[in-house]
Amino acid sequence: MKQSVALLVGSVLSVQHGAQVVAFAPLRPPAAALHSVPLVSPRSSPPSTLLRMDTVEDAEEAIKAEVSKDPLGYLGREIKAMDMNAVINSSIIVLISVTVLSKFTLVNAGIMRGWTPAEMAVRIPVDNWLGYSAVLENSPVSTKAVTSATVYTIGDFIAQRTEGASIGEIDRPRIVRSALAGLIGHGPLSHVWYEVSEGFFTDYLRWTEWWSTLPKVVLDQTTWAPFWNNFYIIMLGVMKLESPKTIWADIKRTTIPLIVSGLKLWPLAHCVTYGLIPVENRLLWVDMVEILWVTILATQAAGGGAAVQEGHGVVQLEEIQQEEGKVLEAKEKELEVVMAESAQTVGGSLDKFPDEKEREQAITHEK
Repeated sequence: MKQSVALLVGSVLSVQHGAQVVAFAPLRPPAAALHSVPLVSPRSSPPSTLLRMDTVEDAEEAIKAEVSKDPLGYLGREIKAMDMNAVINSSIIVLISVTVLSKFTLVNAGIMRGWTPAEMAVRIPVDNWLGYSAVLENSPVSTKAVTSATVYTIGDFIAQRTEGASIGEIDRPRIVRSALAGLIGHGPLSHVWYEVSEGFFTDYLRWTEWWSTLPKVVLDQTTWAPFWNNFYIIMLGVMKLESPKTIWADIKRTTIPLIVSGLKLWPLAHCVTYGLIPVENRLLWVDMVEILWVTILATQAAGGGAAVQEGHGVVQLEEIQQEEGKVLEAKEKELEVVMAESAQTVGGSLDKFPDEKEREQAITHEK
């Protein structure tokens, strides 16, 4: 009915104003159907041509006819029209999400028959936490490694999406590098650091009062944070097969800015880390704060156009590189202006010497 009204109105307008009118169907058929469904009416109504699109039912009939005639060819054309990277990335996200949700919700699958929704809402989170604590107690290093790998994967995904990458443009190797950095770097090293730090203050210095939180935070920000920032850059550089010279240049360029960037969040967050959280759960707390921190930075970057790189304090590496790129670009433009002025000066001087030998002498004199 709506299409008939649209066509009638279009006909009236074309007669009155001599304008070309296009009437669109309410739904767009698949790309393959557009090759087989006629879109332009063979009849024209002077003084203009009236374009029309066949109904959705006609498009569906055309698709069915094409599928029955050449199903493999139709399937091939549809696959070629798809963004395979988007399909792969979406499939990975869906698979991981379904796996995690099923593990979380089915933790009490064998005993939850007859439970009310209120009981499920209470028992499922509590039993998941008890299960995580049991695994953490039996295998602390591997559990923390997997925890950090998960957090770094989520953080890098948020960063890429904020940088403007669509699902099909997500850089999977970059996410793998971040996951490996958390798996073999941040998780195990953080386990060692929190154990050694707590033992140093508790067993050696015997500082167990509430005020001992402050020196713990200071020690963290002056030793552990710079160490991890630089180690993170080294790991990424090695995985990207960069030269030692390039890695060392990145370390020198980013060490101080990353420490300053980390001071915006971590001193306050670590007052909770070292003051309230048990040693065995400190890495989990820090990883949760990192996801929140990256999300906040990603939101800010979306408005300001800056890029975000996830990590323990490594959150503005891309922004630093962008600023340095802008400075380098400005210097290159200044150099181009100077070279252009020099060329004009030399060219004007050479015009005074029509003889070739005199030109060569003038060039030597200018140099």
